[in-house]
Amino acid sequence: MQQPLNYPYPQIYWVDSRAPSPWAPPGTVLPCPSSVPGRPGQRRPPPPPPPPTPPLPLPPLKNRRDRTGLCLLVLFFMVLVALVALGLGMFQLLHLQKELAELRESSSQRLRGSSLEKQVGRPGPPSGQREQRKAAHLTGKPSSRSIPLEWEDTYGIALVSGVKYKKGSLVVNDTGLYFVYSKVYFRGQSCKNQPLNHKVYMRSSEYLRDLVLMEDKMMDYCTAGQMWARSSYLGAVFNLTAADRLHVNVSELSLVNFEESKTFFGLYKL
Repeated sequence: MQQPLNYPYPQIYWVDSRAPSPWAPPGTVLPCPSSVPGRPGQRRPPPPPPPPTPPLPLPPLKNRRDRTGLCLLVLFFMVLVALVALGLGMFQLLHLQKELAELRESSSQRLRGSSLEKQVGRPGPPSGQREQRKAAHLTGKPSSRSIPLEWEDTYGIALVSGVKYKKGSLVVNDTGLYFVYSKVYFRGQSCKNQPLNHKVYMRSSEYLRDLVLMEDKMMDYCTAGQMWARSSYLGAVFNLTAADRLHVNVSELSLVNFEESKTFFGLYKL
C-alpha cells in the first residue's frame, strides 16, 4: 500500500515489496534516486569540483628560439645606435671645445696687440686706413759717454713711430700737444752727497738757446759709507711745433744705470 509524505519537495513513495505492484513483478523493488533532497535542517553535500582545465600547449621549440634571436638582434641594434649617438656627441663636443680655445686665443692676441698699441703707440694699418700714431720710447744705452744722453731706439722694447731720433734727440714732425717723460736711475758704491741734476731740454728755432722743459735736483739722497740708489722721474704735457728737438742731460753721467727698464726717455702725441 502506497502512502504519500507531506514535504515541500517532490513526492517520494515508499513501496512495500510485499504488496503486489501492477507495474512490476512480485518481489521487485524500485530504486530511489540518488539526489534525494535532504530533510529540513540537513546540509546538502557540496557539488563536485569542476574538472581541471588542461594546460595550453607550449609553442614549438624552434619558434621560441627564433623569437629569442629576434629580441637579441633588436637589443643589439638599439645598443649600437646609442653608442653611435654617444660617439657623435663626444666628437662634436671636442670640436666645439677646440673652436672655443682658438677663438679665445685669437681674441687674447688682438687684445694684447690693441693694448700695446695704446700704451707705446705701435703703428696701426698702412697709411690711408688710419693715421699713424706719433710716439717714441727710447731706452738707456750703456755706451753713452757724452751729454746729451744717447739712447737705444731699435732693440729691445725701444720704438720710434711718427717722429725721428737723431744724435740723442727726438725730432717732432707734427705740431700738437705731446706728453713728454724721462726717467733716470742713479746708483753708487759710496756716498758723496753731490747734487744730482736731471733735465729735459727743448731746442727750437723760436729760441736762441735751449729751453729747459723739466728739471729735478736731488740733495741728501744717501748715507756716507753705504751703497745707494735713487730714481728721478719727469713728465708733463707740452705744445710742440714741427722741427722741435728734445734731449736729456744729467749732472753725473758715471752714476747713471742704463738698464732699459730703469732709464728711458719718450713722448707721444695726445
